[in-house]
Amino acid sequence: MSSRGLRSRQSSGVSRIRDDQITDLVSKLQLLIPQIRGGRSHKVSASKVLQETCNYIRSLHREVEDLSHRLSELLASTDIDNDQAAIIRSLLM
Repeated sequence: MSSRGLRSRQSSGVSRIRDDQITDLVSKLQLLIPQIRGGRSHKVSASKVLQETCNYIRSLHREVEDLSHRLSELLASTDIDNDQAAIIRSLLM
């Protein structure tokens, strides 16, 4: 990017994230992901952390879908007149 374009972006109020902020955020992500959790002594590239984060989010999404499906099946097999089941059904819809 040209220096003129950079100055324009900075003067327009667009905040830029600094390298040290990115490093800190990647380190925090690394601590949250079970597959790569290892503390700060265990160095993993930022791209690996982001890749594993995406994979972990996908697996959590699949797990939520599976649990939702199982809960729906369970609720379908319960008494329709049950007030608690009706409340849970309405929350799922």
